[in-house]
Amino acid sequence: MSNYTYSKPIPILRSFDEAKAKEYYVGFLGFTVDWEHRFEDNTPLYMQISLGETIIHISEHHGDSTPGSHMRIEINDVEAFCRDLNAKNYRHARPGFQLMPWNTVDMTIGDPFGNRITFYSRKR
Repeated sequence: MSNYTYSKPIPILRSFDEAKAKEYYVGFLGFTVDWEHRFEDNTPLYMQISLGETIIHISEHHGDSTPGSHMRIEINDVEAFCRDLNAKNYRHARPGFQLMPWNTVDMTIGDPFGNRITFYSRKR
C-alpha cells in the first residue's frame, strides 16, 4: 500500500436550500464558494466551498449525502474562532466550546440541514 499517494478527503454535506447554505457557510462560518455546478437551469446545486485548507462539497442532489452528517475540522485556535463567530450575532447559532477528555477543545455547531461540524484545537 505504500506505493499510493493519498490526499485529504472531501466530505459532501446535504443541503436543501441554496440561500440558507450560503448564509451559513459563507456569511457565518467564513467559507468561500470556489465553484458551483448545475446540470441545467432549475436543477439542484452542487458547490465546493473552502476555508483555509478545508474543502467541503455541498449538494442539493438526493442521495449524495445523508442529512445529519458530522465532521471534525482542526483549527489552530478554536476559542478565538468561537468568539469571532459569536461577535457576528448570527440569529441561528451561539456556539460554545469545551475541553474534552482526549485533550482537545471542541466547538460543535449545526447547519440549517441537520449536519454538524466540530471545530477543534489540540491542547498543548
